[in-house]
Amino acid sequence: MSGWDSVGEAVGAGDAARMAEEVLRLDTAERREVASLLPRHIGPARQAAHARFDRLQEQAAAETERVRTEIVAARVAGGLSEQEANHAWWRWGTPGLPSVDWRMRENWIAPMRVAGAGTLGGAAAVAAWIFRRDFSGWDQSLPLEPLLRVITARPAPWQADLAVRLAARLRGTRQQQEDGTVELTLELLRRTGAQPPDHEPLVAAWASTPPDLENDPLAQHLIPRLFEAEGVGRALRDDRGEEREGRRSWLRALRELADAGRIEREMLVDGCLRRFLRGGTATDLRFFVRLHDLLDPVRSPERTRDYLRLLPAAPGPVAELALRRLRGPGASGVALSGEEVKEAVEALLFRSESKLVRAGLTLLQQAAREAGDDLDPLAPALASAFLCESYEVKERSVRLAVKYAGRLTPVGAETVGEAAGLLPPELAALLAQAYGAADTVAEPADDFEAVELPAFEAPGRSPFPEALENLAGTFDQLYEECSFDRWLDGFVRYPQARKAPIHPTDLYAYREWHNLAHWTEALLREAADPGREPSVAHHEAPAGQRPGLLMRVREGLTESLAGLGLTLTDAEHGPPREGARLFLTHEPSPQEGGPHERLPARSRVAPLHWLMLLRCAEIHAALKEGTLPAYLLATPTHISGHIDPAELVARIEGYERAGVRPLPADLAQALLRLPREVDSDVVARAARLASTCEAGVALKGWLRRRPEPETHVEWPRADTPSGARAGRPVLWPRPRVRLEPMGIPVLDTLMADLSRVDIRGFGGYWPAWRLMLPSDREVVAMLFLAELFPGRNLGHLEQYVAPLCHQDGPVGEGMALLLGMLASVRDWNEERCRELLLRAAATGCLPAGECGRQLGLCLRTVGITMSQVSSALEYCARRGAHREVWEIMSGLLPVFLPEPGERATSAHTRALEFAAEAARWAGARGTIPQVAGIAARKGSSGLIRAARRLHEHLDRA
Repeated sequence: MSGWDSVGEAVGAGDAARMAEEVLRLDTAERREVASLLPRHIGPARQAAHARFDRLQEQAAAETERVRTEIVAARVAGGLSEQEANHAWWRWGTPGLPSVDWRMRENWIAPMRVAGAGTLGGAAAVAAWIFRRDFSGWDQSLPLEPLLRVITARPAPWQADLAVRLAARLRGTRQQQEDGTVELTLELLRRTGAQPPDHEPLVAAWASTPPDLENDPLAQHLIPRLFEAEGVGRALRDDRGEEREGRRSWLRALRELADAGRIEREMLVDGCLRRFLRGGTATDLRFFVRLHDLLDPVRSPERTRDYLRLLPAAPGPVAELALRRLRGPGASGVALSGEEVKEAVEALLFRSESKLVRAGLTLLQQAAREAGDDLDPLAPALASAFLCESYEVKERSVRLAVKYAGRLTPVGAETVGEAAGLLPPELAALLAQAYGAADTVAEPADDFEAVELPAFEAPGRSPFPEALENLAGTFDQLYEECSFDRWLDGFVRYPQARKAPIHPTDLYAYREWHNLAHWTEALLREAADPGREPSVAHHEAPAGQRPGLLMRVREGLTESLAGLGLTLTDAEHGPPREGARLFLTHEPSPQEGGPHERLPARSRVAPLHWLMLLRCAEIHAALKEGTLPAYLLATPTHISGHIDPAELVARIEGYERAGVRPLPADLAQALLRLPREVDSDVVARAARLASTCEAGVALKGWLRRRPEPETHVEWPRADTPSGARAGRPVLWPRPRVRLEPMGIPVLDTLMADLSRVDIRGFGGYWPAWRLMLPSDREVVAMLFLAELFPGRNLGHLEQYVAPLCHQDGPVGEGMALLLGMLASVRDWNEERCRELLLRAAATGCLPAGECGRQLGLCLRTVGITMSQVSSALEYCARRGAHREVWEIMSGLLPVFLPEPGERATSAHTRALEFAAEAARWAGARGTIPQVAGIAARKGSSGLIRAARRLHEHLDRA
């Protein structure tokens, strides 16, 4: 076998270790042969590896298909249909099936790299080969040990040359850090003792590895370069001197080296200072700031000039370090000359950071004590302090200016007085006592312009569309708002349309049917082939599967509780997740609205979705019993979801004449679709219905006293009332809906207290919810609240909430919370969500004060920010809702502002500042007790100043 043959076999096997063995056996002539053939073998090697992978993958797929066919056949022989058996296969699977590692496609790369490193002649050629672009596959780390074996077999000078060339090719990328390139380069530099090249990415790469400075031969060369190379500070920005996961700290390693005298401490300190003076971002310099503090250099007047040079423009952490070194313990520090103090004061007072400006004011006082009567040189710096954003700093600088007014010449006083226009009015007035009135800088004109609310066209209440006739082709496409009622109407009215579904599924493999498509398919299958539905009692797990212990415990507990009228929720589909809670709730009996064994428990689906399933289930049961009526009562007559009262009376009269008993859920849905106002002649006509007519009795009772749902949003009480912050558990509101019992079982069950129901909806059917309660939009809003929390993407709800603005019924806390939260959304749909608030205002269904109260509770509890709220409200105010925005803020402030003893935050100040703008836009007057209470407090904090401005505006006559 030739040298190339053995090398080619190693490449085909994807074995880098074997390649190293083969290369080391080659003689000089064979190495030359392999080196000449390698470049031409890259393409064939890649193709051969891909072909092997594809072949093995096909074999694995064929074996998987063989196993699947056998298992499906066995299950079909056991009584399952082919569809049900296939469904069980995809759902449960089978362990131990063959698989192919996708990395096999690239396993030719590692041995090829080793072959080139061991046979190519020049170090430059080997470096280019190792970094060749053809070898940059996924997850292709360098084979370090095999590479080192073949490289260290070369002459020492050659190895040193290669090490330097590899180092020069480093680029500081994450891929090189992870694929072994850095490790190989550093190891070769250490073994050969070669002088590392002056290459910044090499230093950054070295700094990214765990330090072993006592034993690392590279340390003496690279430690001085740590302070010069870009990328080192960013690589070590998270180093805080702690060992994490066994990884040593560079801060600790450098200090220990200095403590042991292995490196001069002063060299490290001077390196830090040089790095600071070169400039950079706070992120890049953070490590060097920590190192400088850790070294704690002896205070030296020689370094004073360097620290002073850092004060004007260095990043905040560096400037603070320089200030600490200048001031020293007890604010004594090194002795600064008068000129140096003046330079430090000027540098600090021109900065934007409040902390540094306050330090500059302290130095100013020190300088003033030593400057005698002439403070003119310090006047420009003092005036510059008026630019600071912090009110407290401005106030302190003004008091110092007043204090030192007598020690300034007219020239210095003019410099300070001219800066008075940068101050708030109250501070400018204080300064004027010593310097005279000055021209104030006019506040920017408010560009707010009141406009009228935009007009939103209400959808017309046109007739409801005709019933569907293509039932078999549309049974699984009932996602449009009218499609469900049209499909049910067509199924009942047109027996000839009840054909087998075009795309049947493994329907009977499910223990419960949660989706409408399950029930509509079941209706079609029962109509086309009656009596073929198997009983749920015969439902078995797929072959080879046994229920676990927790499942058996759950089933036994469920049976035991059944006799008590209780059900175990949240565990219906298997064992609960760790930390999950189980709830015991009352489960209605079949007579209360459960006519089918596959109907899921009411407590496990949203109420309106449950009503939709219940309507299907009772039609399914009536179809089996042969009692299906000729038409339904609940089919709407208008696109809004309403039923014309006269039409409903006519439908019930038809039932009465035919002696048909109404389907309970259908009757309940029909009553819910009646408008709130009914003509007296229709009421009189309904009163003439026979007392023996079940539907007529229910209708008369409904028309005589239509029940009003009681709705309320319950907010859990937080232990600390200062808003949602990190570390505090988020508390979600709970919707409460309750309807006074009417003696109609379906309605009484449907509208029971929602606090006992896990209202997880099925998003595909949300459009139909408003049609189910066209006169009770507040109840629909309450049901949508379950989709607001916790922390879901809210923007998609806008399309379902917008139509509620044009439905009937009162609005309350549910609509208020929905509108407020959606307006605060920040995502792809935020503009439409904000327009939703405008739509509500334009249509008169925005409870603005209540919306503000709910938003205030959200700010405290669920994590939305005041910036989100203010941004949304300002948008709406500028689009014409300025009066409503003020009402929202007047409802928000009383619940959001800090109570006595509660810590105020910047969010509270921002709320007051925005409220002042909103009050000005709306021309609001009157007082808010909570705002007046804060305004009456002593002090000059931002919160108190903002409260005073708002209170003064509201309290004007």
